[in-house]
Amino acid sequence: MTSMDRRRFLALTAATAATLKTFAQTTTPPATITLHADRPGPTIPQNFVGLSYETQQLSDPDFFSPSNTGLIAQLRELSPNGILRLGGNTSDYGFWKPTPTSTMPPRKPRANKLGDPPPDLSYAVTPLAVTNLKAFLDATGWTCLYGINLGTNLPALAAEEAVFVSKTLGAKIEFFQVGNEADRFGSTIRDPKTWGADAYLDEWLVFAKAILAKLPNAKFGMPDIASNEKWFATIGDRLANDPIRSHIACLSHHYYIGGPPSNPEMTIPRILKADPRVVNVAHTVQNAAAKLQTTWRMTEGNTCYRGGKPGVSDVFASALWSADYFLLLASLGYSGVNLHGGDGQMVANSLGGKLPGDDLVTDNPANHPHPYYTPIAHIGSAYVAEPVSFGMKFAGHFAGATLIPLDFDPGPINATAYAAKLPTGQTIIAIINKDEQQNLPLNLPGYSLAHTMTASSLQSTKVDLSEPSTFREASSVPHSSAMILYSTQG
Repeated sequence: MTSMDRRRFLALTAATAATLKTFAQTTTPPATITLHADRPGPTIPQNFVGLSYETQQLSDPDFFSPSNTGLIAQLRELSPNGILRLGGNTSDYGFWKPTPTSTMPPRKPRANKLGDPPPDLSYAVTPLAVTNLKAFLDATGWTCLYGINLGTNLPALAAEEAVFVSKTLGAKIEFFQVGNEADRFGSTIRDPKTWGADAYLDEWLVFAKAILAKLPNAKFGMPDIASNEKWFATIGDRLANDPIRSHIACLSHHYYIGGPPSNPEMTIPRILKADPRVVNVAHTVQNAAAKLQTTWRMTEGNTCYRGGKPGVSDVFASALWSADYFLLLASLGYSGVNLHGGDGQMVANSLGGKLPGDDLVTDNPANHPHPYYTPIAHIGSAYVAEPVSFGMKFAGHFAGATLIPLDFDPGPINATAYAAKLPTGQTIIAIINKDEQQNLPLNLPGYSLAHTMTASSLQSTKVDLSEPSTFREASSVPHSSAMILYSTQG
């Protein structure tokens, strides 16, 4: 910039200081960002952003239906073409009920286990629910990952359900997931002495082949594990030369930072701290996916498992976490991310009947989103976008862009940065300052501020995701905030 341009820029920055939350000068040197445009990374799919709901939501045919206009509006606002995943703990306790006289398949008794569905949980999925789901997806522009019961089901019933779902949803179904968190079956619905990755694969193959016998073009996502990433090596080795490999559309797993809500370590600093598990698991999944020549996706997760923690999962800190987490997984080659949420009672059912976070609030739990980590809450008759969804929407600005590797040095400040080339040729940079106290000085000539994500504090339940009234350079990223900048030239 010329000296006159520089003076104008400084004057404009001072005039808009309140909007940017720019505070006192700091002696911290400006962050350095070096882009490596000659080494393009993965391209982020348009449907990268996704939500995960309990399959038991289908027991109410009116939930995912064209009449649920409030939820449809929220999904369309979150992403024009996201992916809805149906699964969760309740996935392995429902049954396909094609006729009014159809009955639940026989089930072995088991003991009650804290944090899991009660042994007698049972619900029906009917043709009406699937037909309404199709209309719901049409209204949102979204597609679906459809979970089928593995834990308490019969292969023949699974195949019947898959045929009807495929015929009804058509192009709206991405793939089937047979079984949810099967790596935990040994503690609930299988013999822990014999259960493991090989036993799972033996059962999964029986179900998958039963489905393929009636639906030859079926695609599957698997193994949808909770946390035992060692399963990927077994799956990659066993299926690498199996003909069924061509039907595996995606390798899937879950991720929660920690929990349960009563865990005193589940704090805002914890969720804003880098978790090395994320990168380590990604490398394990990538190795297995290479053997199967398929994609990989994080299909269920959030901040704190078992429904989220009030004051952590439902505040602005969760928005900064989700923005950073989504872009990190994109940089690691993931095809997408589905954060778990939905109706509070359904998530409570998946945990034994109650949300543990309710014990931690001092006022009426009904005043809070249920579950506490849900991206979209159902409060009264309204559907409300919660803080974590703002981070998802922030990251969604990168959909369709090709990531650019970068070197980023924020000094002592807890901040991350991501860059990509848009189809328009412009470069887009996101900087997420997760530091609660320190502003991040910035020197990025040639880039204009396009989006900011701010709140009054990390503990705030109100988030502002907005565009500045005029495009301008930015001299800093305020503490506890995030911004997206575009190159002023292609």
